[in-house]
Order: sequence, then structure tokens, then C-alpha cells
Amino acid sequence: MPETHQKLLLLYLTTPDLNSPVVAWSEFDGTVKSPKPAQDATKVKEEPKPPYSSVVDAMRDGWRVIQFPQQYPAYPGTEYLTSYLKFEYILEKMEAKDG
Repeated sequence: MPETHQKLLLLYLTTPDLNSPVVAWSEFDGTVKSPKPAQDATKVKEEPKPPYSSVVDAMRDGWRVIQFPQQYPAYPGTEYLTSYLKFEYILEKMEAKDG
């Protein structure tokens, strides 16, 4: 049986709905020996697109949801303040190790 390693995908959505659009994401790949270098945003000519349009799309591709965001009610007076991206979903996929 081939050795497998974990891949993680963090998707940040516009709402807590699993079908809502992705606004930010991060990927961590434990299957490759050398991770991809970080992109220099000043050299990217096009706006990068998320790997999936929603959590449900990622699930259809074999990703498993391992963490849902906790839902906290807004404190009175803070309903329209912005801060961190609060609709974070963590997904994982197990794949064979590269080399």
C-alpha cells in the first residue's frame, strides 16, 4: 500500500453557507518534497482564482471537511465592523507522497 500524506485546504467564505463563494484560501501540501514557493503579488499579472468556488465543490473533488467555523453572534454595535475572516472551513485530503 502506498504511503499517504495529508493535504490541507483552508477556504474562507462570504457566509457560513457551504455553497457561498470563496473569498480567500490557503493550501498546505504534505505530499511533495519541496513546497511551491510563495508568489510575489507584485509580479502576478492576473488576480489568482481560488482552487474551488465553494466548500461543496471541494467536497465533490474528494476533500473532507474537518472543521467548521464557530458561529458567534455580533455584539451590539459591532454588526458592521470588519476584522478577521470568520467563515473558515478546513478540509483535508490524503494522497500518495511524491517521490
